[in-house]
Amino acid sequence: MTVGESQALNVGAAQALNTEHREQPMTALEHPGGPTLTEAPELGLTEESRDALDGPFSTKQLLRLDHALRIANQQTGLIFSVYLGELAEPTREAAEELHRQLQNAAKSVLVAASPNQRVLEIVTGGEARMRISDRDAKLAALSMAAAFAGGDLAGGVLAGIDQLASHAGRG
Repeated sequence: MTVGESQALNVGAAQALNTEHREQPMTALEHPGGPTLTEAPELGLTEESRDALDGPFSTKQLLRLDHALRIANQQTGLIFSVYLGELAEPTREAAEELHRQLQNAAKSVLVAASPNQRVLEIVTGGEARMRISDRDAKLAALSMAAAFAGGDLAGGVLAGIDQLASHAGRG
């Protein structure tokens, strides 16, 4: 199986997490309700952005995720994105469609997680695929799934971003 092919993994006990919320970006607080995050903009809490904090993450977790995305982007030259929310069936195709909508899909890595569906998808563009092997993506996904099963959604996403960026190396 290649990174570009289906890599849906069972997220285990993540279904037990209280994730009954609308789809939300993990950072990019000025765009609440948006489905993806590409290059993380500077955070600034406005009345509109406070609505984005209704999701499963605390402000501290959102800031940590924002920082992790920035570091991964800067160190690798790739563009890491995270989507958290329901994925239409079939989930792999839905994740691939989200990935295609990113500004620079060839250099992008999308981590799409749907805890309620117990699904995790990692989608890489052509350039990113040359630097992140199938094995690398699978290991990152397994690490994320283990954290999700332990009830740590933010920690799982952070671990996955870190592992994927480490495997991609410097850009």
